[in-house]
Amino acid sequence: MWEPINKDLLGGAQETRKSLTYWQDVWRRLRQNIMAMTGLIMIITIALLAVFGPMFSGFTYSEQNTALANIAPNIELTSIGDGDYVFVHNDYKLINATSEGELLGAPEIIEDNKTAKFILYNINGKEVKFDYSIAQKARTKGSKVTETNSDMKTKYDIYVDGQLIDKYDVQSIWNKTYLLGTDNLGRDVWTRVLYGARISLTVGLVASVVNLFIGVLYGGIAGYEGGKVDNIMMRIVDIINSVPLLLIVILLMVVIEPGLQTIILTIGLVYWVGMARLVRGQVLSLKEQEFVLAARALGVSKAKIVIKHLIPNAIGPIVVSMMMSIPSAIFTEAFLSFIGLGVSAPEASWGTLANDALGGIRSYPYQLIVPSVAIALTMFAFNFLGDGLRDALDPRLRK
Repeated sequence: MWEPINKDLLGGAQETRKSLTYWQDVWRRLRQNIMAMTGLIMIITIALLAVFGPMFSGFTYSEQNTALANIAPNIELTSIGDGDYVFVHNDYKLINATSEGELLGAPEIIEDNKTAKFILYNINGKEVKFDYSIAQKARTKGSKVTETNSDMKTKYDIYVDGQLIDKYDVQSIWNKTYLLGTDNLGRDVWTRVLYGARISLTVGLVASVVNLFIGVLYGGIAGYEGGKVDNIMMRIVDIINSVPLLLIVILLMVVIEPGLQTIILTIGLVYWVGMARLVRGQVLSLKEQEFVLAARALGVSKAKIVIKHLIPNAIGPIVVSMMMSIPSAIFTEAFLSFIGLGVSAPEASWGTLANDALGGIRSYPYQLIVPSVAIALTMFAFNFLGDGLRDALDPRLRK
């Protein structure tokens, strides 16, 4: 008696689009957000560089070469003939290099006359005299020729086998040996930034895990139980939130040594507070819904109601808040390391890199710019993704 219906007779009743689950719809809307996808790509790129980048850099974060200290990412090479090139350092010394921008190290010194202000080098059989007495004479006469003067060429002369060469005939090229330059101890800034990314992402991961397991459960229990239990649990949250973060770090430093473990412990103590309040508010509004009453009527335990019913229904605000807490934790770690309460030398953190660069900020600004840009890009990426998730997880914005 039953026959298959003729689909031609359905007309406008045909399915207009494929049915999507909630998370499939979230991913569809997230992909349409250009800024959110840009942030996601940036986060994945930073994570991959942090994990695998140091393996291919050729240097370690603590490897020092003081002969090549404070060299910028972009260098100017001066030809001394026969395919030999030198880089004139701001510290009044020559560094041997190739035409492609690869640094070969300090050449052999024949004589270093600090009285007459010249250094005599032997570079591939050529006698190269680096005369920096001009800078000394200008300084004696009261001229404003200083270490920060951008026109370094006015401070020296170079003689090759007694012949004065044209010091203005230079080629600007990218530093092939140290892509982002070196710091004041000759350590590779690029490698140290990558190691700093490891620390920052580790701190961000810890913040998200703490928020997920402590903040969500704590807030869920407080909101569902209500009454005196809720009042006591929230007063504990108020007490923790009233203590300044810096004071907690200082107190922990009295007990344990400063370092990454101190920062992780600090985040574990205080970063779940905001999430607990958010989840409590969500649970207070959800626990009066009919599906919770039905679960109670079926005899479902309180723990299962909180974990399997209430928290999944508040997952949107939870994911957004967790995503927004990561850049906050990264900035907190950078700030604590910057003021000397974070990771200690020779470990590399974006905060410690910025602190180390302060002494030469006028002469070598790239040392401060690099970690600052890394912090800014990471925080922008997480904020872009967080904003996109906030829109994508809101079912009211479904189109």
